[in-house]
Amino acid sequence: MKRQSNPVLSRSVSTIVGHKTRHFASIRDERGSSMVEYSIVFALLMTMLLGIADFGRALYAYHNVSSAAREATRYAAVRGTTCSTSCTAANSASGTAGHTSQADIQKFVDNATPLGVNTKVTATITWSGTANDGSSCTSANPAPGCTVQVATSYNFNFMFPFVSKSTLNMNSTSQTTVLH
Repeated sequence: MKRQSNPVLSRSVSTIVGHKTRHFASIRDERGSSMVEYSIVFALLMTMLLGIADFGRALYAYHNVSSAAREATRYAAVRGTTCSTSCTAANSASGTAGHTSQADIQKFVDNATPLGVNTKVTATITWSGTANDGSSCTSANPAPGCTVQVATSYNFNFMFPFVSKSTLNMNSTSQTTVLH
């Protein structure tokens, strides 16, 4: 007995086989798309990671600027009018020996700020208030009871081009009372 093939069955099988063949052909045509997708995702990921690192640097720089202001304020308050051996020679030449000056505070801030930032951090010292003896407080008379305020400033530059090309101005101010 000879078997005859069913024409409907043979048509559906060829349709299925042809569809599979076309499906595999379309997969072969999309082989390079994963490389393109990977490069786009990798570029976005690296940009994000480098931006996070740069903002971490900015936070570290701000911490150092703020710390320098606090330490310089303490330095000025503790030394006050009794700055004899640790003051700079510039004070002796200007006739202001015996107390902390702007030059002393700037030198202290330069030494207190790490990682090469010190050449760009500027410090400004202000004496205000009334001293314990009733005299007014000035840079020439930082007597006990005066308020000393140190303001530090630093212009931070981002390293990576995708973050920003402008500088970020960081300021910090600290004040306390002169002890002696």
